[in-house]
Amino acid sequence: MPRPTNGVRTPDAIREAAIELFYEHGYEATSLREVAAKVGIRVGSLYNHISGKDELLSSIMTGIMDDLLGALRSVLRQHKDDPVAALRACVDTHIRFHAQRAHEVFIGNSELRALPAKARRRVVAKRDQYEKLIRGVIEELSEKGEAEVVDARLQTYAIVAMGTHVSSWYKPRGGMSLEAIVQAYTEMILRQVGISSDVGSEAVAMAGS
Repeated sequence: MPRPTNGVRTPDAIREAAIELFYEHGYEATSLREVAAKVGIRVGSLYNHISGKDELLSSIMTGIMDDLLGALRSVLRQHKDDPVAALRACVDTHIRFHAQRAHEVFIGNSELRALPAKARRRVVAKRDQYEKLIRGVIEELSEKGEAEVVDARLQTYAIVAMGTHVSSWYKPRGGMSLEAIVQAYTEMILRQVGISSDVGSEAVAMAGS
């Protein structure tokens, strides 16, 4: 990681260093001294930017959920009149995000208990919002008779679990491209609810172009 050359870059460098160290060694096993050393500053200088290690973890976990929510809301707005295309876009966004931001996602899933109570409630609330958005799409498909949904909540959990799973093994230089992985998972989800893999694909492609 390049060392910061000014105060503008330092907060980002601290966050990147913390993500890498928390991912590799875990939150509890990582000290602020190690974070500072990786950034290339004195440990005391960290306190110009953060109040402590718990604030750093809270910032990472809240930030990843804000980004994930923002990405999902963006694609849902593009497909608000087409629930099948919305479901495809949900799965596409969910899988890509978890593959591309795997280290932050891992921290978010493994270090929730390490958060202070107030910050933990905030992150859990954001997770609930995210799941509610996906469940809303599935419920709409069911209500309109466009999908065969056994249980919208469990179907939502299945989609969420797919992303978590992908983040644990995906490698950019692995045996499958991200495009192939997204396509495979999307087809799996659509088949689960009885939707043809071709339905809604054109709308998603046009929105992404």
